[in-house]
Amino acid sequence: MISLVVPTLNAESTLARTLAALVPAAVDGLIREAIVVDGGSSDRTLAIADSAGADLVRATGGRGGQLAAGAAKARFPWLLFLHADTVLSPDWEGEASRFMERVDTGARPIAAAAFRFRLDDRGARPRTLERLVWLRCAALHLPYGDQGLLIPRRLYDEIGGYRSLPLMEDVDLVRRLGRRRIVMLEARAVTSAERFRRDGYVRRSARNLACLALYTLRVPPRVISRIYG
Repeated sequence: MISLVVPTLNAESTLARTLAALVPAAVDGLIREAIVVDGGSSDRTLAIADSAGADLVRATGGRGGQLAAGAAKARFPWLLFLHADTVLSPDWEGEASRFMERVDTGARPIAAAAFRFRLDDRGARPRTLERLVWLRCAALHLPYGDQGLLIPRRLYDEIGGYRSLPLMEDVDLVRRLGRRRIVMLEARAVTSAERFRRDGYVRRSARNLACLALYTLRVPPRVISRIYG
């Protein structure tokens, strides 16, 4: 049984699609609660979350703090963290259920799982970026937050959960998990490409890579956040 945690900030254009894609899993009883953690939206985000029957939590201090606040409210043994502009493909439920069963029965060591990155855009640029992300995940087992994260509550607590960081909270948590405790599922996390269309694929990708490099060099996340924008 899963507690869903979705951090939001002015997400009215995408949140409804994200939550609607999870309705079948809620009907089947796999997702037992949905927690929307808002960072101070001024649009219709809260109204959309309320209409969907989600539990509302308010938290400030960046997405890391929002994710931590949502996890603190969660009541079920598995946590699914998902960005508000990410839609899981229909096959996620079966694949996630099989993965969870293997962990719960001891058929495989305890681990977390992320989904395959995909953008809701056409053309060569998004497909090239998707392949590069696949290579990063295959080589480094380093998914980002826009690929979702499905994790047993006991493992989340063991590694200390999300930290209240202004940026790189996803990389921080995955690095504490370690390569052997990350499984990449084939189901897709289809994420909005709006930021890439707005900033340019090359420019945005280069900035993301620069932020990762700075984080690896132990530059404080508050400094990286100024670069990231």
